Amino acid sequence: MYEAYRKAEDEIADKQALIEVLEKEALNREIEREGLEHLLSEKDNRIRELELDGAKSNKRVEHLEPELEKMEEKYSKERAMLGRVYEITEELDEQLQTAQSELGARDDWYVQNMKVFEDLNQAIKERYEMIESAVQKAAEFQKAQESFKQRMEEAILTAQQTGEPVPVGENVEVSVDPGEDGVLGTDDDEINIQARTDSDSEE
Repeated sequence: MYEAYRKAEDEIADKQALIEVLEKEALNREIEREGLEHLLSEKDNRIRELELDGAKSNKRVEHLEPELEKMEEKYSKERAMLGRVYEITEELDEQLQTAQSELGARDDWYVQNMKVFEDLNQAIKERYEMIESAVQKAAEFQKAQESFKQRMEEAILTAQQTGEPVPVGENVEVSVDPGEDGVLGTDDDEINIQARTDSDSEE
């Protein structure tokens, strides 16, 4: 009986140990189950949040689609405009290069012909000086001519009044002879202009 009792106690002890192991496993499984349930709950919450965000995003997309279409249309117009601006810029650049080439050719031509321009400018300057000198001399000659004419008229009048020769300048004298009527100061007077002799000059 004692052996049977010992055997029963050993079996009880084994069963008690097995129960404890099973209880621990059950507790661990319960903990795992609760952890999984928590994870599933969080996952469900996250899924609901994502679904809510997706719904909001869809609404936002629906609201922004007209604006997006407007922006795409505006972008297309601006892209076309920028394309035209680029074309115009290229045309202007080509024109600028052409103008620069023409200016360079003009400058080269000017440098090559600068001596000709300088000589021409000097010739024009000398021509103007010659014209100014000629005009001045012509004015002086006209003035002298008018002065001589006036002196001649005064000398003739004096000669008609006095009947004597009247000097005009250093080398010329004027005398008046009465005409057929023998009277000085009439229309038939004869006016004589002659060179003065040395004796006349000394007198």
